Amino acid sequence: MIIIHATFYVNPEKREAFLTEIKLLLAGSQAEEGNVYYDLYEHSEKKNVFIMVEAWRDSAAVDIHNATPHFTGFVGKAENFLTAPPDIKVYNAEQA
Repeated sequence: MIIIHATFYVNPEKREAFLTEIKLLLAGSQAEEGNVYYDLYEHSEKKNVFIMVEAWRDSAAVDIHNATPHFTGFVGKAENFLTAPPDIKVYNAEQA
């Protein structure tokens, strides 16, 4: 299983637009066959800092996801909403 944490630092003035766009990404990603979970959370102490927590069956599922219109569409617009580049961490969690 591949686990990804993507932290987004959102411009407060663009918060609502970010949330609108990322809901499309969430819905599309959650419907993908290789998705285990795909959820967005806001930091409890830092307003407008969000983390996407996602898990995928395998690296092939991640590759498919990265080529989907909902993912590429969001990535193409992301810089319009953010104050810094996303901080993305990828973990390979082997199942027992």
